[in-house]
Amino acid sequence: MTPDLVLFDCDGVLVDSEPVTNALLVENLAARGLQVSHDRVIDLLVGGTIAGVAKTARGLGATLEDNWVDLIYAEMFARLATEVTAIPGAIESLDALDAAGIPYAVCSNGPHAKMEITLTRCGIASRLAGRIYSCEDVPNPKPAPDVYLKAAADAGIAPANCAVVEDSPSGARAGKAAGMRTLGFTADTDPTRLTPICDDVFDDMRALPGLLGLTSK
Repeated sequence: MTPDLVLFDCDGVLVDSEPVTNALLVENLAARGLQVSHDRVIDLLVGGTIAGVAKTARGLGATLEDNWVDLIYAEMFARLATEVTAIPGAIESLDALDAAGIPYAVCSNGPHAKMEITLTRCGIASRLAGRIYSCEDVPNPKPAPDVYLKAAADAGIAPANCAVVEDSPSGARAGKAAGMRTLGFTADTDPTRLTPICDDVFDDMRALPGLLGLTSK
């Protein structure tokens, strides 16, 4: 069934920011007494919040400044502003949705300030104006469904008629809790982590228009 609204996660779905932020976190936490592997950082970060990373890292023995969240965001924004790129196929998927007249929005656990940097650098921000949602806009972050339900309500579209595109178990659970068809993007995520949660999984964003029932151009 072709949805009436498509809701995208941001990091790892539209913008390829996670390699940049993951590498930064490995370096930053090592300097603060916590040696973590790239895979462990993915478990800590993907689909969560930086405040959640701070809490977990402190519990594992990292010595973090009281304002570490602000510090790491400042470093992250500086790197993303020069290094982030769009996920291959993301722009084409948005083009296909535009051609089909299907609206879309972004729903992220990240802050608006971060999305302004990444989406602007990737040339996506202007086409999403007024349709960019953050956990800052709702009471609870993913895996709660709040951000997805707000985007659907603002668009006046029933959750059952929406599709969610996610790359993390936390985000996928949010989509399902919202009562929406949830598609798991597995290019950089172990499919076994998303398959039990999602309605479908796929590993190439160029396949998304077909999964949504859109006619190929």
